[in-house]
Amino acid sequence: MTDETTGGTAGGTTGLRERKKARTRQALSDAAIALFLEHGFDRVSVADVAAAADVSKPTLFRYFPTKEDLALHRIADHQGEAARVVRARPAGQPPLAALRTHLHARLDAHDPVTGLTDHPVVRAFHDMLYTTPSLLARLVRYADRDEELLAEALPAADPLLARLAAAQIVTVHQRLAQENWRKLVSGRPMHEVLPEAHADVDRAYELLDAGLGERFGR
Repeated sequence: MTDETTGGTAGGTTGLRERKKARTRQALSDAAIALFLEHGFDRVSVADVAAAADVSKPTLFRYFPTKEDLALHRIADHQGEAARVVRARPAGQPPLAALRTHLHARLDAHDPVTGLTDHPVVRAFHDMLYTTPSLLARLVRYADRDEELLAEALPAADPLLARLAAAQIVTVHQRLAQENWRKLVSGRPMHEVLPEAHADVDRAYELLDAGLGERFGR
């Protein structure tokens, strides 16, 4: 009984510690993004962020190794999303069908990850993301991890085939999001872009199905 109580207390303490760390990470990232959007990513230093968040630079670096990571923390929740969709799909549903359905749903929800959102702050964040070379370069690392996770989730006897398929799927999702962002930046209204975004998803997945459908789409 004592061991169970101790284990529960230790587990509760660990959980509380992790939640506090998560809140700190979120607060640091929020402070950084506010500065980046106000002054420009390249004009804000790590020291500026630390001062605004009232922490030391070493403390900041314990949570975020680079300034780019501070900005991209906002998309961290989506890391591995494609893999989770594939793993959670209903029995009998092919991976490509599950991913296509999920992406359509995210468009209808105006999920920022699709590039299709009219929230001013999120739009400003996307403007910064897609026009800052160092952030775009950092996104490659996120994409690499997404590909690894998706490849592990795809049902394939050949690991190379799974990695090749995952690379195509992740790249398609990125390009679709950028295209949606470009259309909105050009001044087009959301209600006009949304149907096109759905059509683009279908066209993209028709291409994916043509190449990958025999193993992952049927």
